[in-house]
Amino acid sequence: MQDVRESGELGWVEELGDLGRAPIAVFGGIYNNHHALRAVLSDAARRGARRLYCLGDLGGFGPSPDKVFPILHEHGVFVVQGNYDLSVGHDLSDCGCGYTDPRDNHFAQLSYAYTLTKTSERNKAFLRTLTPVHEVRLRGKRLRFVHGSPRRVNEFLWESTSPRAFLERLLDEHPCDALLCTHTGLPWERALDSGRKVINVGAIGRPQNDGRLCVPYSLVHVDDEGRVHNERIDVDYDHEALAAEMRAEALPEEFVATIESGYWTTCLEILPAKERSRGKF
Repeated sequence: MQDVRESGELGWVEELGDLGRAPIAVFGGIYNNHHALRAVLSDAARRGARRLYCLGDLGGFGPSPDKVFPILHEHGVFVVQGNYDLSVGHDLSDCGCGYTDPRDNHFAQLSYAYTLTKTSERNKAFLRTLTPVHEVRLRGKRLRFVHGSPRRVNEFLWESTSPRAFLERLLDEHPCDALLCTHTGLPWERALDSGRKVINVGAIGRPQNDGRLCVPYSLVHVDDEGRVHNERIDVDYDHEALAAEMRAEALPEEFVATIESGYWTTCLEILPAKERSRGKF
């Protein structure tokens, strides 16, 4: 099921100007988790976030995909197109997640088939309008938003397998002061020797494979010296309500177990050794 999906050219540049130290909120991988989405948006508002961004993958894994869209529209969230959004929007045969192991692909297909069936035609049309690359200019700094990487919407940028030299080259080829991505579902950040940064904001749709039930998002601001700062925020949400809804929708019990335990039980084979060692399975 592995494929290569080009991220495409920059859609358009959003000039935010000078927000002072007011942050913007960036998150990824909603995975149909409307409970976590509401909790993250409420937390970001409480912390004074001036703009909201989702780095894609609205669907997958969780229940009731159509519940996510009105929340995003209500709060004016700008959405970058992820591989799930591309596939669901165009009624493709699979999620294009980039998995290679049959065990990962088995559960990915169950998740995708459910989301594809349950997403309305109106929301599929919205997914087709999304851009895979978005640039924000904040206090003179260029922040590039993608789902996987600037090269491919489904490229995995793992913390343990993305050395600084590779990331420097990637940002040379796709110029920006900070690259923000998701897709792996696990948050991390790396400051480069050039002064640039790569920030994986993780995913709010399921926990971080460390036994905690919270989900992460990022608050980003540029200080008076022009340095990009990222604060990772962990947010609790009503995981019990989500688990009950997943069971009511007859989603795989393995998916529910992740929500209730904080440990991934599926899509594990893609994990590098270091990332997998942090989990239980």
